[in-house]
Amino acid sequence: MAAKRSSKKKLIIGSSLPQIPWQDRPDNSSDIVWRHAANPITDWNPIPCGARIFNSAVLPYRDGFIGVMRVDYRNGLPHLHLAQSRDGYDWRVDHKKIVWQDESGKTVVNKSAYDPRLCRIGNTYYITWCDYFPGPSIGLARTKDFKTFVKMENALMPFNRNGVLFPRKINGEYVLLSRPSDSGHTAFGDIILSHSRDLTYWGKHRLVMRAGGSGWWQGVKIGAGPVPIETTEGWLLFYHGVTNTCNGFVYSMGATLLDLDHPEKVIYRTRDYLLTPEKPYETVGYVPNVVFPCAALADPDTNRIAIYYGAADTYTALAYTQADELLEYLCKNSEV
Repeated sequence: MAAKRSSKKKLIIGSSLPQIPWQDRPDNSSDIVWRHAANPITDWNPIPCGARIFNSAVLPYRDGFIGVMRVDYRNGLPHLHLAQSRDGYDWRVDHKKIVWQDESGKTVVNKSAYDPRLCRIGNTYYITWCDYFPGPSIGLARTKDFKTFVKMENALMPFNRNGVLFPRKINGEYVLLSRPSDSGHTAFGDIILSHSRDLTYWGKHRLVMRAGGSGWWQGVKIGAGPVPIETTEGWLLFYHGVTNTCNGFVYSMGATLLDLDHPEKVIYRTRDYLLTPEKPYETVGYVPNVVFPCAALADPDTNRIAIYYGAADTYTALAYTQADELLEYLCKNSEV
């Protein structure tokens, strides 16, 4: 449903998004983040070549929305496909994967590509994803029209995951979040920040947040989620936190507020998770017990935020929150 105008103080900095996907909080709920009633919005075998679509990236585009979707093939390998939607719920996914080219126009073949993020800076759209270097690393590409995709230099050395660009330069430099890792299902991981003047050479690495805290839900590792949302109070970043149980990892979602000019500085950080696997589509699937946020849409006129997340490495799902309520909650329930 379309968002209504609001008289609330505007916290989100950016362009109006009156067509943001939205459902009001259920009457019987006091949750800061609540789920879309018709979740999940993708199912098993959504296109002929793909078994599952999850952990995908979404942005407003023209009169609707554009998506770069993680599609896991039936041979087990993941690739990225373009998708379009008028309403942000129903997606028309290309049956062929994105074709990359290098700076000279020569086709680049990827062994695999997964967990994309999509970021607009100026008139250019940038895609970051987990690439095969060999070994997991941060892939980076650009497009202006979603027809030609230029693969740029890999941003960082392996092993690394969860590469997330900020949507504008900060102090004249591009800024990238990542989570250094190993070649497998890493049992450690902190969020690191890196700077670049040209999107080719990266340095000035800074520690943003470490795994851990007073609870267990983010004790094993953490990683940046959607592209940070600029607010008047700071950069709002949703992230995933992982705990380990006798039955394996559990992925939940939290949020943090970072300083606008020095985003390595944490202002607030959720003490408790905002969303954790509870529903059948989150607890049962190819990889059980996963809530993995990858994209967020925000409307400054209403403070509404729609969060796209991967569920159980099988489905794409949606959740909602209000920026004003979330920031107030962060302030009162912060680990910092």
